[in-house]
Amino acid sequence: MNRKRILAAILAMAIAIPAAAQSASMKLPKYESVTLGNGMRLLLMEKRDVPMIAFHARIAGGAIADPNGKEGTADLVAELLQKGAGERDALQFSAAADSVGATFGTASTRESLVVTGEFLARDQKLMLELLADALRRPRFEASELEKLRKRMIDGIAAARENQPDAVIDNYFDAFLFGTHPYGRSASETSLAAVTRDDVATWYPENAGADRTILVFVGDFDSKSLAKDVKKAFGDWQKAASPMPKLTAPATRKGRRVLLVDKPDATQTYFRIGNIGIARKDPDSVAVDLVNTAFGGRFTSMLNSELRIRTGLTYGARCYVNRESVPGSVAMSSFTKTESTAEAIDLALATLGRLHKGAIDAATLSSVKAYVAGQYPPRLETGNSLAAKLAEIEAFALGRGEVDEYGAKLAAVTGEGAKSVIERVYPKESDLTFVLIGNAAAIREAAGKYGEITERKITDAGWQ
Repeated sequence: MNRKRILAAILAMAIAIPAAAQSASMKLPKYESVTLGNGMRLLLMEKRDVPMIAFHARIAGGAIADPNGKEGTADLVAELLQKGAGERDALQFSAAADSVGATFGTASTRESLVVTGEFLARDQKLMLELLADALRRPRFEASELEKLRKRMIDGIAAARENQPDAVIDNYFDAFLFGTHPYGRSASETSLAAVTRDDVATWYPENAGADRTILVFVGDFDSKSLAKDVKKAFGDWQKAASPMPKLTAPATRKGRRVLLVDKPDATQTYFRIGNIGIARKDPDSVAVDLVNTAFGGRFTSMLNSELRIRTGLTYGARCYVNRESVPGSVAMSSFTKTESTAEAIDLALATLGRLHKGAIDAATLSSVKAYVAGQYPPRLETGNSLAAKLAEIEAFALGRGEVDEYGAKLAAVTGEGAKSVIERVYPKESDLTFVLIGNAAAIREAAGKYGEITERKITDAGWQ
């Protein structure tokens, strides 16, 4: 071992002990769990250090419940929840929250609708009223729907033209997952097909008390707040339709390439990967560690090779998307058109090194220290704690998700890391590639990675 490696190993060991201890000793603060008679789950965590309250509502369902051909319905629904509800139109609703300096936001994911916010404790009554109106009495006004639809469609068109990295995941998911619900994303044509009646029908069918987790973290009295929540939500009906059932997608065998032609492109954007693991995978902590080493920090293997050492890109990462059933694991980067093959070859070689044991003892120690140090700050705020509680409840993870994280991280061995790599990360022989770039300039290079399916970036949809 040379001098630099000795110094690096000593530094990693010095950092690892206090950082790991900090993470291992971290415990999720006490909270109460209440289930209303209609099935709604309420989680209450008192945190009296500042006079603030954060909330996080999570409604199971989301984009997986979108009708075929009308992908984007859940996206529109989520945005419309804050565009007029109860007796307030969109401007009045926004003004009510703004008047007390509160935040109120909505979003949709593949498997949920999310409503979040934060406010001063003294404004609890108003904000609970706004939240109940948004979840129970959204207006879904046609004029607001049209504005949102236009904004979303224009955003997709602009991304196709100027920001390919903003749409490459849509192409990758469609190509990787095919007809599985994870493969569907909103497009210009699917958004255009969604009517006001579609939105108004979709919501009561796919949102209701039995699908909702509501979390509050902050300066409140739990008994009093629980009473107020029961009054506001106790008679909310259950969702009219059953939850969509998801099956695990099959791992893709062999190599296949989707080449999306953007003739004016001077760079090639690429995703390379396969099917990974689900959120409740027992090796989830070990995957956090391995992925940090491989593609999750600035000094990761991928970024070191593609950016730091060769300068082929400004960044390279690997993502492991974990949901109710296995999501994708994919390497992601971009490079100049003329260096497309060089960058992809180097990414593949780095994946090969990962499988051949590139995570040695020194690397393992360094990454443990890094992950242990990064974990506690992610749970410092009321908003982050509320989101984590909702996630724990949604996936039935239990308190051990936080309380045992440090111990599980410290327990990962070299053999454990190798086992995770073998099981989770795709082999070089089984890869799905998506490239967006100048097809005329990169078609020959792309062809060496597998059979090409080609489409134009101006084509409607993603598959």
